[in-house]
Amino acid sequence: MSTTLYWLRHDLRLHDNPALALACRGAEQLLPVFVHPPQDEASPWGFARVGAHRRAFLAQALADLRANLQARGSDLLECTGAPQMVLPAIAQALGAARIVCEDIAAPYEQAEVAALRAAGLAVQTVWQSSLLCPADLPFAIDALPQVFTQFRQAVERAAVQPPAPLPTPQALPPLPSGMDLGSKQAPALIQKALAAIKPEANVAPNQALAAGAADVGSKQPPAPVQKAQAAIKTGVDAAPLHDPRSSFPYATPACHGGETAALIHLRQYLARKLPHSYKQTRNGLMGLDYSSKFSSWLATGALSARQVMAELRAFEDQHGANDGTYWLWFELLWRDHFRLLHLQHGAALYRALGLGAAPLPPHHAAGFAVWRRGDTGQSLVDAGMRELAATGYLSNRLRQIVASYLLHDLGGDWRAGAAWFEAQLLDYDTYSNQGNWLYVAGRGTDPRGGRRFNPDKQTHDHDADGQYRRLWGTA
Repeated sequence: MSTTLYWLRHDLRLHDNPALALACRGAEQLLPVFVHPPQDEASPWGFARVGAHRRAFLAQALADLRANLQARGSDLLECTGAPQMVLPAIAQALGAARIVCEDIAAPYEQAEVAALRAAGLAVQTVWQSSLLCPADLPFAIDALPQVFTQFRQAVERAAVQPPAPLPTPQALPPLPSGMDLGSKQAPALIQKALAAIKPEANVAPNQALAAGAADVGSKQPPAPVQKAQAAIKTGVDAAPLHDPRSSFPYATPACHGGETAALIHLRQYLARKLPHSYKQTRNGLMGLDYSSKFSSWLATGALSARQVMAELRAFEDQHGANDGTYWLWFELLWRDHFRLLHLQHGAALYRALGLGAAPLPPHHAAGFAVWRRGDTGQSLVDAGMRELAATGYLSNRLRQIVASYLLHDLGGDWRAGAAWFEAQLLDYDTYSNQGNWLYVAGRGTDPRGGRRFNPDKQTHDHDADGQYRRLWGTA
């Protein structure tokens, strides 16, 4: 029988999932697979590439996805290793020649797919994480406006709207014969195939495949940091880390990482008419309701941007549109712009110089260390960095402030800051993370050549009474 592997990446949902719909078409048997990175994978900057908060939030999303798949007669196989080694072994064991997955326009993710194709597998990729369909834009990708304002204005003049989200499938093709994943153990034939992979081959894709994907030399830190990374070992504990001060308490049911909680959150956010006040509250620093909190679920793909927009439009039809509802659209367009820039520039966005030409200043290792610890002596910056480490979350306003402080006050390397955010943030998204760090560093497409946020002014504007700093013990 025809067997298809559906390789889940950052699309951990059943609603509005074009890749899943494609995988189901023509598949007599379907096996959903998620491949975890090697557990000892380290960032080149000397710390675990994926921190405890991200691992725990991902574990929640996968548990919910598994339950939703099982309710439709399917299941989820989870494996650990490099996709270019794990997936061919599974495909060979099952006699599957077809893999369907989400298309991700970042260099390492592109290299993963290229390696699978080089191994003889037919890989079909589906672009689906953006709000707008690239084919619907009023310009070709190679003519994408580089400045966000020009992009937004062109989209709005052309009245481009997102496609309607796909419904959640009620049934899925059956699992391959003999597959019983209820125990969470891979069947014997797959275990045998995975056991045959040579350990030296099963390395992290961002180590094994980078040579063909990006400017690897520019991604390497100084030699002392490289030496430190060899000692890093990451654990597998996926228990949520509860901190009562968190603005996104993912240890609670309301902020659970799965698709089920994501859709409930979206609907309660709209039912409480919070979009109407979004623009006034979005620069808040504390609490659940000052921002939409969609980003963590959008990052794992537990929530579709098109689903958000469809339900927001329905809300506007019933309750009226205002600056707040418009600003949610505005920020989803920012998210799209960073994605489309990846389609246009690709690996160039990952060079040390980014898209710029200015020399890269030396990495200030000591400043980076105190910044990570929240021990710079700048109270608002330190409070933000402590919140990030304790909870895996940080407001958008504070992300800009702490990033600016590392780059423009401490002389840090933007790539090191981006890697720290990748490790810590529950809502880490490769497109937005890279785009925002390039934006603050002045190495992206923003015409202003960098954004420095004066920490004293930001403190006066956003924490004049010191409440936030007291919460995190820096006031």
